[in-house]
Amino acid sequence: MSCQNKKTGTQEQAYTGGEATKEDSTKTNRNFLNKPLISEIYTADPSAHVFNNRIYIYPSHDIESNIPQNDNGDHFAMRDYHILSLDSIGGKVTDHGVALDMKDVPWAGRQLWAPDAAFTNGKYYLYFPAKDKSDVFRIGVATSSSPTGPFKAEPKPIEGSFSIDPAVFKDSDGNFYMYFGGIWGGQLQRWQNGKYDANGSKTDLGKDNEPALTAKVVRLSKDMLHFAEPVKDVVILDKAGKPLLTKDHDRRFFEASWMHKYKGKYYFSYSTGDTHYIAYATGDNPYGPFTYQGVILNPVLGWTNHQSIVEVKNKWYLFYHDTELSNGQTHLRNVKVTELKHNPDGTIQTITAYQE
Repeated sequence: MSCQNKKTGTQEQAYTGGEATKEDSTKTNRNFLNKPLISEIYTADPSAHVFNNRIYIYPSHDIESNIPQNDNGDHFAMRDYHILSLDSIGGKVTDHGVALDMKDVPWAGRQLWAPDAAFTNGKYYLYFPAKDKSDVFRIGVATSSSPTGPFKAEPKPIEGSFSIDPAVFKDSDGNFYMYFGGIWGGQLQRWQNGKYDANGSKTDLGKDNEPALTAKVVRLSKDMLHFAEPVKDVVILDKAGKPLLTKDHDRRFFEASWMHKYKGKYYFSYSTGDTHYIAYATGDNPYGPFTYQGVILNPVLGWTNHQSIVEVKNKWYLFYHDTELSNGQTHLRNVKVTELKHNPDGTIQTITAYQE
């Protein structure tokens, strides 16, 4: 099920689901590989971590906002975060309630999108994107003494931050790195000259033969509240060593950065957005460059997807989302988990979210 809009439809068709959602929504009678982890609320963008031998999931909290769908993603109007936890894969999931609310973030205007979390210095850190009062996405940080919050937000966003989808990775040497960025509604294409261009393109379309826009990476300061260095590009290369191009919608970065490390190798995974794959590339250090390797997860029901990859008791798992609960409504999603397997050569076995 390769639901590809690319440039064959309008930008609005692509971003609101368009032909992809129509095709996907006919598949709701298929047998899903996994069931939603929680059905009482809509959740998406699951960032999973193991803290104190328990699995914690930091997702977005989808709501029905009755906002018309558009290229900016205004219909994704999330206002708070709920944190989920479970003792083991397949175990009972606990919803710990609101951990951070928009009204308690002094600088934020709207849209609390995909978050992530980290633990160090005896504290838990929640990293989150939100549009500021000028409607520009920034990345904030909030702290707590508990993995489930409540979290207290810093009064200002992280200086030098922009765009969406922060993912924080702790390397074996103790350094923490943040990967972030998302094109189209995530505004990354409006930062190409280092400053926000309010009149910049809504998408990455129209520059087919140029190197694709890509995620950003930066090492975090020891206090976890600042960037410790200038932001760098996450360069993704093909097997010939050439950067992926904008026209390569099956492989180029769109959003949803994640980093995991397996047998000394760095695995950068991400969503291709309008072609709906979760893809990955590998490298020898946290900055890359990374060489494209393949697809981790084929398209799911719904327009977006967003993953995290975590080791739990010597097995690896992929956390992701689809729209099974809402029967294909793009902005009302649910998180799921399935086992992920590395092959002997280090490549990842591609997962299809349906049972044949």
